[in-house]
Amino acid sequence: MKAARLLLVIVLAAAMGAILYWWYAPVPQAPPAEVAEPVSAPEKTPVPKIRHPLPEAAPEEGEGEKAEEPLPSLDESDPPLRQALADLLPERPLEDLLILRNIVGRVVLMVDALPRDSMPRGRLPVRPAPGDFLVEHGPDGPVVSPENDRRYAPYVRLIEAVDTDALISLYLRYYPLFQQVYEEMGYPDRYFNDRLMQVIDHLLETPDVEAPVRLVQPKVRYRYADPQLESLSAGRKILIRIGSENAAVLKGKLREIRDALIEAQMR
Repeated sequence: MKAARLLLVIVLAAAMGAILYWWYAPVPQAPPAEVAEPVSAPEKTPVPKIRHPLPEAAPEEGEGEKAEEPLPSLDESDPPLRQALADLLPERPLEDLLILRNIVGRVVLMVDALPRDSMPRGRLPVRPAPGDFLVEHGPDGPVVSPENDRRYAPYVRLIEAVDTDALISLYLRYYPLFQQVYEEMGYPDRYFNDRLMQVIDHLLETPDVEAPVRLVQPKVRYRYADPQLESLSAGRKILIRIGSENAAVLKGKLREIRDALIEAQMR
């Protein structure tokens, strides 16, 4: 299967003018020829080297004609992706937990935002956890309630149930679309899989925080009382918010995915 390559070209042009100097001899002689200072060409920003190149997805044995189907366009990718996810996670409440519209775009946006300060609400592939963020009031002030972990348990169970090898095969098949969206987001010279690996490593370095996690409420929303925790990225805050046991499960799955992606590079 040959994945279609879609290119987004942004042409940046820059012009530099040459400064000319004229020198004239003090005696009445023919003026010397004009001499122009050499103008060096502007330095081009080097294109980042791809660190984690992926192979093209190969048909799996036994899939027959289904494996030979051409990759759908981005606009037509939702139906086959929904079916693929349903096959990957049978008897799981996908619609209750995930938003299965513009799937590729939402995934790319989420991955790119996780190491940043905030997440773009309403544009992610994951539905908000039901209920309110649970807080208890201890002797030293508000803390994250241990009951809060239950709100995130269905999401953690869903991720834990995913067959990692099957997930990577699905990712490889649709990788050209992930790359297309990443370029259209404003990264024409970047490689999405490099960003994904960078984000996985970033999340795996999330500090382990022992309960209870103290909070402050300067205005309406709660914040972490520890300035170091409050300064963490959105993705790391999520891993702390869901509780240490849930975070350990997700980190384990992230390590599996990372190892599988490294193995895929060697095919």
